[in-house]
Amino acid sequence: MNTNAIDRLKTLLESSAGYASDTAVSLTVHLGTCGIAAGAGKTLEAVKTYHTSGSVQSIELKSSGCAGLCSYEPMVSVSRNGEQPVMYLNVTEDKVNDLFDCIRGLRTAEECHLQAITHDDPFYFKQQTVVFTNRGLIDPESLDDALASGAYEGLASILDDMDPAEVITEITKSGLRGRGGGGFPAGVKWSSCVSASERTGGIPVIVCNADEGDPGAYMDRSILESDPHSIIEGMAIGAYAIGADEGYIYIRKEYPLAMEILEKAIQQALERNLLGKAILGTDFSFDIVIHRGAGAFVCGDSSALMTSMSGMPGEPRAKYIHTVESGYKGRPTVLNNVETLANVPRIITRGAEWFASIGTGDVSENPWNGSSGTKVFSLVGDIRNAGLVEIPMGITLREIIFDIGGGIPDEKEFKAVQTGGPSGGVLPAEKLDLAVDFDTLTEAGSMMGSGGMIVMDDETCMVQIARYFIDFLQDESCGKCTPCREGLVAIRLILDRIIEGDGKDGDIELLEEYGRIMNESSLCALGQTAANPVLSTIRYFRDEYETHIRDRKCKAGKCKALIEYNIIADNCTGCTLCAKNCPADAIEGILKEPHVIDQEKCIRCGMCREVCNFNAVEVL
Repeated sequence: MNTNAIDRLKTLLESSAGYASDTAVSLTVHLGTCGIAAGAGKTLEAVKTYHTSGSVQSIELKSSGCAGLCSYEPMVSVSRNGEQPVMYLNVTEDKVNDLFDCIRGLRTAEECHLQAITHDDPFYFKQQTVVFTNRGLIDPESLDDALASGAYEGLASILDDMDPAEVITEITKSGLRGRGGGGFPAGVKWSSCVSASERTGGIPVIVCNADEGDPGAYMDRSILESDPHSIIEGMAIGAYAIGADEGYIYIRKEYPLAMEILEKAIQQALERNLLGKAILGTDFSFDIVIHRGAGAFVCGDSSALMTSMSGMPGEPRAKYIHTVESGYKGRPTVLNNVETLANVPRIITRGAEWFASIGTGDVSENPWNGSSGTKVFSLVGDIRNAGLVEIPMGITLREIIFDIGGGIPDEKEFKAVQTGGPSGGVLPAEKLDLAVDFDTLTEAGSMMGSGGMIVMDDETCMVQIARYFIDFLQDESCGKCTPCREGLVAIRLILDRIIEGDGKDGDIELLEEYGRIMNESSLCALGQTAANPVLSTIRYFRDEYETHIRDRKCKAGKCKALIEYNIIADNCTGCTLCAKNCPADAIEGILKEPHVIDQEKCIRCGMCREVCNFNAVEVL
């Protein structure tokens, strides 16, 4: 066992600048992909220009990753004397002068027309950060910042004080289950890999799956962009535990910023002896290589990811041989996703009991007995506060959507929430008080998945939602097995028919039968769960399917073949706005008189309803 890793880490920390500063005021511009897309890069340049103009003194400028509240980017955080920061929302480049007036006390945030919140805001109040401990606080491109925040303390402690088996025991006791969708206990997976290595003589390897591809999901991307060293440390701890000396990060091509930050972080870790040969002066060596994926959703399956990494098409195989036994190039392989690995250093430094105390169930004896820790969700869709949230397992959907998310905008009603990505399910309003954990969501017909959460208002058509996800999965299916390849096509054709007004008696039952066959006979989890959006919408919104088929009507007013737009004469003022904006010239009438719609010409685009200021257009 090694005895000097902690001392060497202390030396590194003492020689680093760190993110702590004696400067009274610290200003941080958040530069995650979401912020940059909203103009945060321009905001940063404007901040630098103002700062160098001499108008302000003693303000430290920093950049950091996403702060979570993505719908209000660009965001700027201002901290005074190390206290909890005040976050200013929608700070575009033209508002930077106002921001500095506010910081200098010349005007209030209200007078500057800036919205300012703290961590007492409802969006943050019910969150509990484990993975996002450093969210918005450190510069992801600074190893010094990471060291000052406690990075690599877990790695140093195990190198000095724990043998590999003890590390696996600690992770198992914590109850940490995979955050990539499967929910398999991480400690059990690591232990199985060690057993396979001992039995076969194969040298283990650890792989980080950073290939999240669910529509609306970007949790892993944000972790990589905000705190890359947590992933590197988590992989190094896992490698030590299973006896691996190399690891790979399989990252999707569409994440250029995350990849750039990762490459810098790996290089920094190598230069400071936190990766490479004889890490921190011990006999443990470990290297990480980035493998760029080609954007195939099916590579969420472990065996498909392994074949893709090996230079072959990303296609799954039957699971009679598991990845922990024969994965990358036939070697025993541990595959964990980004969020799972980001939890590992926290568990090592704070203890398995601490992690297990968060969440639901008693995992002390069996990691399958509950859902410990936290889960990161990307909360998107028809929601006021769209963004990334980290919540303790067991919190309810209602708390996430209405307390943290702020509810449904534009005075509309909540209708449903889809969890678990394309393979998840759609849950209705009567399930809002459901606890969010692995087992409860599965029992309700959905799943935890990797953490996508799409909120839908009362103008959402459930049949169209089902078709949207079937479209996505049909495009992403590798086509290797018949049930998935042909089943998705058959389901899509039925949904098309229903939406076009040609649904038939028995279509609903046929959809259910196809879903059952795919679940029981598809090769991988993509096919086995592909029908979940259809089955869950039938389960909870069967009346919508029946109305589409029986009455040839769409309750949500979204299916063009099943609706008509009508002008309510009593509400119409004859302003002619609808007629002027109609692309089909289908609206007739004279000024200050009620107008009418020619149904033969109408293309059901909805423009008339969108531009009407008098609620005079209804959907029939």
